[in-house]
Amino acid sequence: MTKPVATLARMTTTVQVRRSIAAPADIVFALVSDVTRMGEWSPEATGGVWKKAAGPAVGARFTGRNRRGKRTWSTTCRITDYDPPSRFAFQVTSGPLSVAWWRYDIVPTDTGCDVTETWTDTRGATVKFLGRIVSGVGDREAHNRAGMETTLAGLAAVAESATT
Repeated sequence: MTKPVATLARMTTTVQVRRSIAAPADIVFALVSDVTRMGEWSPEATGGVWKKAAGPAVGARFTGRNRRGKRTWSTTCRITDYDPPSRFAFQVTSGPLSVAWWRYDIVPTDTGCDVTETWTDTRGATVKFLGRIVSGVGDREAHNRAGMETTLAGLAAVAESATT
């Protein structure tokens, strides 16, 4: 008996978290696109290290480093969108396997800007299984939503203190 085609297709999940930040969009964008500083506001990402690149640009690659308790892991990331001060996005892989897309959209407001952080899960079954072992996270969607809220709160604290 063969399985229906629909069960073989990769299912993607997208999580978005939005926060208003009382800082100009260009300051927030500069912080978000400096992957070396991500560990200052993210509860899981400890920061990125550029690979043969001096900084962000479409196509630039970096190693993303992560920690959860005693567990550590790294991924390869490639910038797919770099549009200051509006959008910064990158694709995450582990070896040849797709893991996720991350995107930050920044929209100026009268009081600063609104930032939307988006995570799209692109993992297949094997990467999901291995991810549970490596990271210790079973429900990645709920875990990332909470982490994204913490990340944006930390980003807001840093950006808002830079403007005072």
